[in-house]
Amino acid sequence: MSKRASAKYKIDRRMGENIWGRPKSPVNRREYGPGQHGQRRKGKLSDFGVQLRAKQKLKGYYGNITEKQFRGIYSEASRLKGNTAENLIGLLERRLDALIYRAKLVPTVFAARQFVSHGHVKVNGRRVTIPSYRLKIDDVVEVREKSREMGLVLEALQSPERDVPDYVEFDMKKMSAKLVRVPALADVPYPVTMEPNLVIEFYSS
Repeated sequence: MSKRASAKYKIDRRMGENIWGRPKSPVNRREYGPGQHGQRRKGKLSDFGVQLRAKQKLKGYYGNITEKQFRGIYSEASRLKGNTAENLIGLLERRLDALIYRAKLVPTVFAARQFVSHGHVKVNGRRVTIPSYRLKIDDVVEVREKSREMGLVLEALQSPERDVPDYVEFDMKKMSAKLVRVPALADVPYPVTMEPNLVIEFYSS
């Protein structure tokens, strides 16, 4: 198993939840944690433990975001007007790799990060290779013409596993996606319950 695949399965096992809703997740077969003592590790979490778990789950969902990056996104969300938890989700969903994943152009968030950094994507006609690139409403993201026949892309588009959410406008013919609006927490199709309010408590305590 590749390092990347084992890392994402480790997150599922640690959380005890299938956080991406994938059929191959080990949690579908074993609900206990990783390691030889996994079955015994079901103690009650402290408030801090609950908050930490919520943070690790949300951060893990978006792939290889570092702690420094994630804390920076929280700081930015707290400076914006309105609900900080909703702002946090909005900022995460405006990442270029997140939109590529939402548009079903790749099968996983990990693949989305690699797809962008390898230069397969254009934003408003210009090539962008930064997965964390912040999209604005009505930005058009498209797969470069020579990358459209990649097996990874074709496989993701045909997968019945996920639907494209309504805040993303997808054009199959042009292989392009547009961010129509910044989503609220309720709009984002997370397969498990995300609790950004606990993430805010974790950082602000």
